[in-house]
Amino acid sequence: MIAFGRTRNQRQGLRWTVALWLALLLPVGSVGLAFGENSPAASSDWHYGAMIDLSYALDFSFPENHRWRSKGTTPRVNELAPNMVQGYVRKDVSETSRWGMEFGVQGGYDTNALVPDANPGREKPIDGADTLRHLSRANVSYLAPVGNGLTLTAGLFNSFIGYQSIYAKNNLNYTRSYMADNAPYFMFGLGATYPINDAWQLGLYVINGYNYLSHQNDQPSYGTQLVWKPASRLMVTENLYYGPDQSNTSIAFWRFFSDSIIEWKDGPVTLAAAYDVGTENAAELAGHPRTFWTAAALYARWNVSGPWSVGVRPEFYWDRNGRISGSEQLLKALTTTLEYKWTHPWQTALLRLEYRYDESTGVGGGFFKQGEVSPGVVGLAGEQHLLLFSINWAFGR
Repeated sequence: MIAFGRTRNQRQGLRWTVALWLALLLPVGSVGLAFGENSPAASSDWHYGAMIDLSYALDFSFPENHRWRSKGTTPRVNELAPNMVQGYVRKDVSETSRWGMEFGVQGGYDTNALVPDANPGREKPIDGADTLRHLSRANVSYLAPVGNGLTLTAGLFNSFIGYQSIYAKNNLNYTRSYMADNAPYFMFGLGATYPINDAWQLGLYVINGYNYLSHQNDQPSYGTQLVWKPASRLMVTENLYYGPDQSNTSIAFWRFFSDSIIEWKDGPVTLAAAYDVGTENAAELAGHPRTFWTAAALYARWNVSGPWSVGVRPEFYWDRNGRISGSEQLLKALTTTLEYKWTHPWQTALLRLEYRYDESTGVGGGFFKQGEVSPGVVGLAGEQHLLLFSINWAFGR
């Protein structure tokens, strides 16, 4: 499902990064002068912003292809990597202005894996997928005057699945987990959310598939989200996905995926746990064997003092049949993060130092290492150590 190379995608990612960054940077100065803390526009439903994310990952295995195997986001190592640049405009819905919208563009290495590789019977990129990956949002929404307020959204929107965002600035750690990279970051279709009461919220979705840039068939897929807040500090979320993600659309081959999240926040401390499980019968294989994958992660973050925070995340990802990651493997990782956060009106900068230990076992397991086992074939190691430095600057109002 995930593949990277230092060829067309890399060159296009760099060109988009430079172009978008220059385009977004030019208006920032005038925006900062036009809107201050005391400006009436500060209370507007309209919001806009820009972001750039750079990192350097030192992989002590020193792979000559500079690739992090089995990883979607932050895929490049031992080089300065423009992982993400983004710009957006958004109008929120409200009772006084019921129509809303989102539109955003993005570029960088983190968008490469959004385009699936062609896989007969399973994956087929839609026409123009390599261009469409540069859209981060493109939707309209409406707050219907029904009960407590029914919000309807149509177009390209953020995935309801997952605890982590594709945008590193929104997460407790810099690098994303394997479970996040192998679940949808974006969805295309229709969504409806309704707050039943102060403790419960329900979401229903009709979307074009698990991977929004893939076209295997013409049938829609379906999703639900149930959020429960039994206390002000505690939130429990259950996300379900069910739909046809193969060219054979018989219900016997529909994919089932469950994403369960529990989060507890108390002042400077955030604790969370997430568990995923997915399965489908492989229509393209003889005997149609049932494939299975599962993953879990624990998240802990503590704001030590002022701008300083620390975080830790142990995780595993088991792709029993190589259905999602492309290899039969058990991935395990431990991530520790030191963060310094600088804030200024309308601006935020995150500086992060992160250490990761990753291990991959199984028939198809391994990470790229220095040296080749044969001409053009990079060797694999069962583990890797990485030290990452990243800087993320964001402007928004």
